[in-house]
Amino acid sequence: MTNAVVAGAIVVAALNAAAALAGGWLWYRSALSERGVRVFWLLLRTGQGAALAFAVGVGSLALAGHYSSDRLFYLYALLPLAVAFVGEQLRVAAAASILAQHDLAGSAAVGRLPEQEQRGIVIEIVRREIGVMALSALVVSFLALRAAGTAHGF
Repeated sequence: MTNAVVAGAIVVAALNAAAALAGGWLWYRSALSERGVRVFWLLLRTGQGAALAFAVGVGSLALAGHYSSDRLFYLYALLPLAVAFVGEQLRVAAAASILAQHDLAGSAAVGRLPEQEQRGIVIEIVRREIGVMALSALVVSFLALRAAGTAHGF
């Protein structure tokens, strides 16, 4: 049973690491191609789904009476859900922050700008959102690796 839990944690770590690398590359290079952005969001959501499935699986094992002998394991297994939630909140705040920097009240105000300025603001928002979520995925990957390292005694 321990091997299956470790394998699950490593899958979560790998998927989130892939999202973090893709997002970091997009953010660093400012290379926001439509395909690249789509791949990043797909990797990110897949990683988040894997983290949720892992947490549900660990919870199911606990309900069935199978526990890790290291209680820190549960922190590392469940904390990625909180990290992803906080990341999503920071992503929303990032968009609001960009709009505030440009003294824009919302999307309607952006829509009244010339097309070139609209595009620039949208690119700025998407780039910041990708950066925030890439960092979130990196933290989730680290926590999943820690979960794999503390999954003992199942």
